[in-house]
Amino acid sequence: MAKEYDVVVLGGGTGGYVAAIRAAKNGLKTAIVEKSKLGGTCLHKGCIPTKALLRSAEVYRLVRKSADFGVDVRDAALNFAKIRERKNAVVAQLHRGVQSLMKKGKIDVYEGTGRILGPSIFSPVAGTVSIEGAGTDNEMLLLPKNLIIATGSRPRVLPGFAVDGEYVMTSDEALEVEELPASILIAGGGAIGVEWASMLADFGVKVTIIEASPRLLPGEDSDISKEITRLLKKKGVAVFTGTAFNASSLQTGDGKVRIGTEDGKTFEADKLLLSVGRLANTENIGLENTDIEIENGVIKVNEVYQTKESHIYAIGDCIGGLQLAHVAAREGIIAADRIAGKSVDPLDDTMVPKCVYSNPEIASVGLTEEKAKEKGYDVKIGRFSFQAVGKALVYGETDGFVKIVADAKTDDLLGVHIIGPHATDMISEAGLARVLDAAPWEVAMNIHPHPTLSEAIGEAALAVDGLEIHA
Repeated sequence: MAKEYDVVVLGGGTGGYVAAIRAAKNGLKTAIVEKSKLGGTCLHKGCIPTKALLRSAEVYRLVRKSADFGVDVRDAALNFAKIRERKNAVVAQLHRGVQSLMKKGKIDVYEGTGRILGPSIFSPVAGTVSIEGAGTDNEMLLLPKNLIIATGSRPRVLPGFAVDGEYVMTSDEALEVEELPASILIAGGGAIGVEWASMLADFGVKVTIIEASPRLLPGEDSDISKEITRLLKKKGVAVFTGTAFNASSLQTGDGKVRIGTEDGKTFEADKLLLSVGRLANTENIGLENTDIEIENGVIKVNEVYQTKESHIYAIGDCIGGLQLAHVAAREGIIAADRIAGKSVDPLDDTMVPKCVYSNPEIASVGLTEEKAKEKGYDVKIGRFSFQAVGKALVYGETDGFVKIVADAKTDDLLGVHIIGPHATDMISEAGLARVLDAAPWEVAMNIHPHPTLSEAIGEAALAVDGLEIHA
């Protein structure tokens, strides 16, 4: 059985379903092929379930210090079964929402593994999609005029490490644990590792985080890295940077993981969590039947996400770059608009907000101070601490700061970096400022209501020229 479409999307994660919705709104007959559940990694194994757990950790942390607010809570206890139940309920509700969006957009959804076929009697070019495990005895073929590959990624596993779900885990397995361990080793100090370290420490787990790079969050501004390291240590997290595991020393059994490092240290804990990045899902989808090129493990595309086969596009984690859900969504919109014949603007990575949902939160957009200097900019810096912000004092969350990087010659806003309460909610103001090519003085001219946490952004913008008021 064969069915024709204007657009078929291979993968129903954030990038895939957003691309499908946009294509449908552009008047194109659209289908999605998804082998598991609509929503993909972000909804089921990433963004949403981890943030639900982080919210529970935040509430537990707040309850434990409620006496500081004049609220006495006795015998506060952690009910991890209820925490997991709530996490699953949030995911289920959002999953139903995505399914509803498919029905609303009249987008056909096929359950099964999609595989790209080469040129055939059905199509003179590669791109026909066969569906395996689609619940039918007959082979289902989709004949798209255009194909969007959005197959996402999976956790990377270090060579020599066997993920067994009991002792050694990735974030996929960690999300399914039924009981919290007493102690854990986290390999990797990027966004995922820092989020899990913060969350588990707030839950009372003894956490050790090991990062091979010289600092945590190596992609963030160095001042942000220093501050989150200080604050994690303040929580009781042991942090080791510039340290790499010796995989051959890994031992598991008797309820413990034991492992050594290349520099002779030895660690022991109940669990080991690998958070060392993600691998693009490019295998077993039929790329060998096309002229599509793979480079450094990811699908090679141009600035509008076309592959070497011009009618086949690829978006999201499978093309590398910034592996973020909101990036995949925007890439999907650009690809769908391009297919519809609309004029599109390429995505500029320096316009993309990045978020880490630790406690405190971290968010940034644009260039770090180090990267700006590498590019030859003469920079000027504005920095303002949350300790001087009234709303932060009211909240009882005064750790962190806002840092603004600007071009000393042109006054252009180059980057904004926030570590502190609700940083991930506040970064959109900075993102808009970047889109509008605002100068720090223009950000400062925007009246920030008092008392709000956003006042820190206004003060940091003033501080770029030494004009801050409350410091």
